Amino acid sequence: MIVLAPMGPAIAQDLTTTNPATVPEVVVTATRVPTPQDRIPASVTVIDRRTIQENGYTTLAEALAIVPGFRLVQSGGLGQQASGFARGTNARQVLVLLNGVPINDPSDPNGAFNFGNELLGDIERIEVVRGPVSAVYGSAAIGGVVNLITRSAPADRAAVPYFEAAGGSNSTVRGFAGMGGTVGAFDYQVTGQSLSTRGSNAVAPRFTSNLGERDGLRSAIGTVRLGLNIGETVPGEVLGRTRIEGLVRGRENTLGLDNVPNDDPNYTAQDRSWFGYLRSTTDLFGGAWSTRLTLNGSQNRRRYTNLPDVANPTATADDLYRADRRALFWDNTVRLPSAGPLTDMAVLFGGQWEKETADSANGSAFFRTTVDASQRAAAGYASVQGRLYERLDLTAGLRHDAPENYDGFTSWRVGGVLALPEISSRLRSAAGTAFKAPSLFQRFGTITGFFQGNPDLKPEESFSWEAGIETDVTSWATVSALYFDNRLRNLINYDASFTTLLNVERARIRGGEFALTVRPADWLSFTGTWTVQEARDTTNDQPLARRARNLASLTARLSAPVPWEAPQAARITVVPELVYTGPSPEGAFARYNDDGSSIGTPGKNRGGTVFNLTATVPVVEKVAGFVEIRNLGNSRYEPANGFVIPGRSALAGIRGTF
Repeated sequence: MIVLAPMGPAIAQDLTTTNPATVPEVVVTATRVPTPQDRIPASVTVIDRRTIQENGYTTLAEALAIVPGFRLVQSGGLGQQASGFARGTNARQVLVLLNGVPINDPSDPNGAFNFGNELLGDIERIEVVRGPVSAVYGSAAIGGVVNLITRSAPADRAAVPYFEAAGGSNSTVRGFAGMGGTVGAFDYQVTGQSLSTRGSNAVAPRFTSNLGERDGLRSAIGTVRLGLNIGETVPGEVLGRTRIEGLVRGRENTLGLDNVPNDDPNYTAQDRSWFGYLRSTTDLFGGAWSTRLTLNGSQNRRRYTNLPDVANPTATADDLYRADRRALFWDNTVRLPSAGPLTDMAVLFGGQWEKETADSANGSAFFRTTVDASQRAAAGYASVQGRLYERLDLTAGLRHDAPENYDGFTSWRVGGVLALPEISSRLRSAAGTAFKAPSLFQRFGTITGFFQGNPDLKPEESFSWEAGIETDVTSWATVSALYFDNRLRNLINYDASFTTLLNVERARIRGGEFALTVRPADWLSFTGTWTVQEARDTTNDQPLARRARNLASLTARLSAPVPWEAPQAARITVVPELVYTGPSPEGAFARYNDDGSSIGTPGKNRGGTVFNLTATVPVVEKVAGFVEIRNLGNSRYEPANGFVIPGRSALAGIRGTF
């Protein structure tokens, strides 16, 4: 299932089903409370396991490419650095969660997340909330939140194995295998996955110095999720069921890099991370109150090595980035009884404490960038939601973040969804504030004899509002439109002499998201989206770099019964996907002539269109074969000037769940 529109049950339908009158998807990320999609005052996209498989998504970057208003800028192919710009905000202003816990890298100079790192074999669903969500999650949630939700154990079987194996172009081999199940009060889920590819050349073919050197990737990820249920929840009893859950996830990527606009055969990176948590959830007062404690930790380690070669005989870089995060979360949900016309009421409150540390050193001896620092922060939040007269859903939230030794921030968000069944429509509006705390590099980083971070930096701030409508034009067609407006201030940038950082910039981002879903038959559906936006630095009235004005996608799903004897549910599925990114601004000296020389004036990167095609065919019961063709038109589109997307590739494989 994939939801590509701002809201509503018709757009949110499971595209793998043959019944157009589906139940609205239940979403957790937007408010922390499981809530039907059509009753959430936020723009939400959900990508489930079946869609990941049927659309041929291998990495998180591929899956997010069709999310409305979400632009991915990737410096090459699989495993390469990928920045996510949500609704025109900066890449550092998007928060990424794993099962609800933040996983942004504290050692990144801006605290941003690399969307090119993650494979999806252990991921059950991806929930993307666009717009300010700091009132729920705190720092970095200005442009939105991406929540990766791992596979969970089936409740009705002791052992359910699954696997996937595939190979194809560029000497690519990938696969995963795992098993999950429930035995009495205990449940488990284990997944191992790997990918190896010769890769593609990130350097644009237009450069006269292009050597055609490919940048490969080897990736391995292991995930273990265990759970234990103690007792039962009984009405009238104070203490009910307690669930204890633990998760550990480790990843290691080794990849080649290029020094655009030049190939660099000896430039490599190793990226390791581990993440884990221990969580207990207890029902109180017959389930009316649920309280949860989560203790989590994560560690990131990145190493970049550049040895001398013919293209760069003096290269000796050995750059190391290390980061740790420890956090404790306390979350509560209290469900209240109905009061006259007010129903489905819930009050949420809680707090958190976290500490993040970064230790990094990179660059030459004469221009060495270092960070060795840590910072602590605490926060408390409360929110409420309910339904009035069975047609108006309201939410309101407030959160205060109190970091150590620099300014805190109080964020809020209010919103509502009004159902108008008389005209088969839903109206929705929301407003709120958000912030991004300064990173450890921005506060404490140094460049020998040149640059010193600013420990007195304030958080970046935003105020945003949005309003939209969704209408079921017929029983088989739904259209939606939404306007958003975001004003940002205290944005962090270098001072005039580039010797430190200051809160010196302001920006305004506004635009519209439009979507249309058509289901003319039970075997055919189309979903099209278009985002148009204007993102400007209001300090100097210039466009913000790498924010494309137009983003669009068109996805179809054709699913028909197999023409041979097979189980009734067996269907051949074909999913063509078209993704368009319009021209985007690029700053001075970030653009290159064909001879590799820099261009000292701002300009635009050309837009590009990518066409992907995936087909899935049942082989035997519970086993299917598939073919994935990426970039069928062999586009040489450059998401960022000088970096080209991989050319046409094909891959075939089998998968099964038993």
